[in-house]
Amino acid sequence: MLTRRSLLAVSAAWLLGAADAAAQEWPQRPVRMIVPFGPGGGADIIGRIVAQSLQEKLGQPVVIENRPGAGGTLGNEAVARADKDGYTLGIMTAGQIIAAVMSKSLRYDTLTAFDPVSQVATAGLIIVTRPDFPADDVKQLIAAAKANPGKITFGSPGFGATQHFTGELFRQTAGVNILHVPFRTSPEAISAVLGKQVDVLFDTISAVLGQVQSGQLKALAVTGKDRFPAVPDVPAAIESGVLSGYDVTTWYGVFAPRGVPREIIAKLNAALQRGLDDADLRKRLEAAGYEPAPHYTPEDFAKFIKADTEKWLDLVEKTNMRAK
Repeated sequence: MLTRRSLLAVSAAWLLGAADAAAQEWPQRPVRMIVPFGPGGGADIIGRIVAQSLQEKLGQPVVIENRPGAGGTLGNEAVARADKDGYTLGIMTAGQIIAAVMSKSLRYDTLTAFDPVSQVATAGLIIVTRPDFPADDVKQLIAAAKANPGKITFGSPGFGATQHFTGELFRQTAGVNILHVPFRTSPEAISAVLGKQVDVLFDTISAVLGQVQSGQLKALAVTGKDRFPAVPDVPAAIESGVLSGYDVTTWYGVFAPRGVPREIIAKLNAALQRGLDDADLRKRLEAAGYEPAPHYTPEDFAKFIKADTEKWLDLVEKTNMRAK
């Protein structure tokens, strides 16, 4: 005769077995991928490229759902609250890490609410100015800023944006006093540089590539540690020798709610890595202005997110920028 304890043990074993079976059979229906920004933006472009690849690899539809708002945190919250069955995924970006660092009112913890799956792409940022600005590289820019403290201005498409933080990290690393002027969009910030309302702009390469190629804007450096394929002649800022450790790129990855079975996370990671090995997917990413990310395990991606969070949190504290 089974005791109550025995019945509980049998029930637990049955439930565990059922969960394992479900994980092994996953996916059996369409997968939803939440993009926390509107259609047409960087996260949306990445999401649709990745969704198509996953759909081919998994044999089930992967449907994009745009959930814009609050710097991407509304979409993140929807992922955090979703069922932990592998049928809801999200696109994570560097900007959402910054939004989490800046905000005191999030209803989730970025480091504990999600299961990272893999990083999938990166995008370079670049420092540009107008052609007649008296600096042709970052070393000369830093010298000019030190000679004229508080007089050189830099623009970005929004307070708290990745581009803004890239400029703030430059200011801190170089030890210079340059003033931030935020704009609502990249086109507005670009117009301000061209109109001599601000001196320097930190933005994504894809946003200013046309103006750089036409000579309307002068590129001083890219902000990552390596040169970017789209502008191979533009040096990395770190090459100047006066910006030790300066390395900023924006990035995109796939994540799930915390608690999804590890077998499903492993299947997703494997499918993403196979996709990143496809020449067609790599060409699509590069044509859109992105670089395919190196292969990341879920554990690698989790460590990366933690380090990125700590980097931007440290910047907020050192620059005394107030959280919203």
